[in-house]
Amino acid sequence: MILDALVELFERDLNKLKEEINLYTREENLWVVEHNIANCGGNLCLHLIGNLNAFIGAGLANSGYIRQRDDEFSLKNVSKSELIEGIDQTIAVVSKGLNSLEESDLNNDFPILVWEKPIEMGKMLIHLHSHLNYHLGQINYHRRLLDKT
Repeated sequence: MILDALVELFERDLNKLKEEINLYTREENLWVVEHNIANCGGNLCLHLIGNLNAFIGAGLANSGYIRQRDDEFSLKNVSKSELIEGIDQTIAVVSKGLNSLEESDLNNDFPILVWEKPIEMGKMLIHLHSHLNYHLGQINYHRRLLDKT
């Protein structure tokens, strides 16, 4: 039951990420940073793609993904279509990774050591979903504040 909910929630919220990126009226505004806003929508999107591919992709789907975390925050002017393609690929990887699990696996340790100590699979997946939503909210706010025509 929990696993089914996680599959549904990740898919829903990654599709919402796609929607948020598509809602930017001017593609260049994905990369605008002003005042005390440290990260733009484009970099937050790259960060979410990298994070989920690193943990669920490499950890559960055995994708072989190698994360370049610095690039998630330093790359600029990636096209909207490339971001959407990255989200679509992430949806597929997350689905594959989560669908490889059984409900009982949620009590096992996550296969990647994250915070220098083992963490239960269920807790890590909830953390990853919370992380997705935290940054999804930031992207929404960034778009509404800085997507000026």
